[in-house]
Amino acid sequence: MTTRDVGSSAPGFRAAADTGDGPGPGVAPQSFADVLVSDLLVSPTLVAGATGTSREVSNVAVMAVPDIGPWLRTGQLLITTSAVLGRLVEPIDAFLARLDRRGVAGLAVRLDDPSATLPAEMSDAADELGFPVVVVADLYSQAHPLSGALAESSARQVDALFEADRLRRVLVDVVMAGGGFAELSVAVARELGGAVLITTPDGRQLCRAGDESELNRLASSAALDSTGRVRTDSTEGGLGLHRLGDESIAVSAISANGIDHGRLVQFSTGRRLRSEDLYLVEQAAAVCALVVARELVVSSVEEKHRANFIRDLLLGRGGEHEHVVAHAKTFGWDLDRPVVVVVIEPDPVGEDEPSMPRMPLVERQARAFTSAVAGRDTGAAVTALATETVILMGVGTDTMNLVHELVATVRGAGGGGRRAFGVGVSRPTDSVDGIPALYGQARTALKVGRQITGAWAVTHFDDLGVYRLLSLVEDDRELESFAQETLRELTADTSEAQDMRRTLEVLLATNINIAETARQLHFHYNTLRYRVVKLEKMLGSFTDHPELRLDLSLALKIMAMRGINS
Repeated sequence: MTTRDVGSSAPGFRAAADTGDGPGPGVAPQSFADVLVSDLLVSPTLVAGATGTSREVSNVAVMAVPDIGPWLRTGQLLITTSAVLGRLVEPIDAFLARLDRRGVAGLAVRLDDPSATLPAEMSDAADELGFPVVVVADLYSQAHPLSGALAESSARQVDALFEADRLRRVLVDVVMAGGGFAELSVAVARELGGAVLITTPDGRQLCRAGDESELNRLASSAALDSTGRVRTDSTEGGLGLHRLGDESIAVSAISANGIDHGRLVQFSTGRRLRSEDLYLVEQAAAVCALVVARELVVSSVEEKHRANFIRDLLLGRGGEHEHVVAHAKTFGWDLDRPVVVVVIEPDPVGEDEPSMPRMPLVERQARAFTSAVAGRDTGAAVTALATETVILMGVGTDTMNLVHELVATVRGAGGGGRRAFGVGVSRPTDSVDGIPALYGQARTALKVGRQITGAWAVTHFDDLGVYRLLSLVEDDRELESFAQETLRELTADTSEAQDMRRTLEVLLATNINIAETARQLHFHYNTLRYRVVKLEKMLGSFTDHPELRLDLSLALKIMAMRGINS
């Protein structure tokens, strides 16, 4: 281990304006090496990470509690003791890596046992990261101008630790009494003040509580998008402390079993939230995770029964109509009426890795659709299967409008980074015996609609037309061969071929009405006549042969369905 003793006779470490956020006092920016030769640290000895001494230090904080996350700042010199480091839950190398990711400039450690040394794994990790670590005789010089601010920062952390312990006890009592998110949000708002929201990971509000005036201010603030979602599309899912003019917001993840389940949000206009407030919100979020864990145990069993029941229905082995209807009622579903089958499947595209693990995509989408359907069709069945979400919902005069409403609600404005999905809708049936056929219709509508429209396709089976027949041909090469043999040069991947295909498509749609085709394409009549002659030289005399027109129409639909040169 390389060590270096540094004297304290160099120019002092200059104080600057305090940020007021609780990370410790601000300082005039200077390198870590300059800090070592200042009179702030008492007998500093550089023990690891020597290659990082050029890092810039712009603020100083004392780490008085292991859960230092809310107080970390870029450019921070963090001062702590070996006793506090010994209380860390995470491994020391992981802790240093987290400090490095957050832009912390370096770490100063006072050894509570003067004969002790830092762990070898700590030194190795610091050297690998180029993260400077020094050992000091005391936390900081009591005579330095920053000592008062550092002592105050340390005291605020300790006060927050005791307040967090009291808050946890209050909230755990709520959970032990059977309370859920709604009761917890009320308790958090009562204890912390301001407005409190509990949301999904993408910001959809699940419950809210707090001062009514604060809730009204929150509804019109920049913290929410136009649909009322908390904006979670910023760095790390919107987590942390954020300033919004004279408003402030603290956001923490609700994580259970290593999976991101939502957000706990505190919003305040009456006072400016500080790092200590974020610390309390994070501790409250940990208690909220107990509710998630409790509900997961119950819902996992229930969801398994629901999924098995729906799977049996889709495979035609649900049983007699009366038995199925009665069983469905135990889940709160009404199948004793005309229903349609709606299938939702994520589009097969890449997805950026989230900042923390989340529940499987299909389960997230199923939950979102369950919430969206609840206010529109209380008897609808919504279930997540292996790769898709299946909805059995009542038939109305505006079924497709309702489906589009559901998609718009789940998709939302701004999206929060959610994955695109396709939707297929079946015809209706008034008997459970017809559900397997409807499921096949919805799957066909989903598959073909995605091929024709692309991402976010919402397709009804009755809108497929001849595409239904084409989708039954499993040999893609046979379809593509037919299209190429029929359209010939028009299958080329050129702008000219695409333009001529468009002309042919409108001609066929207007039953070779030259005047109407010219009007729709905004061509001069003679220009279109010239194009017709050119097309017939390539494809044959389709204006005189209905069979050829049918072949050409099918070939164009194959190209559209298969995405050939689209």
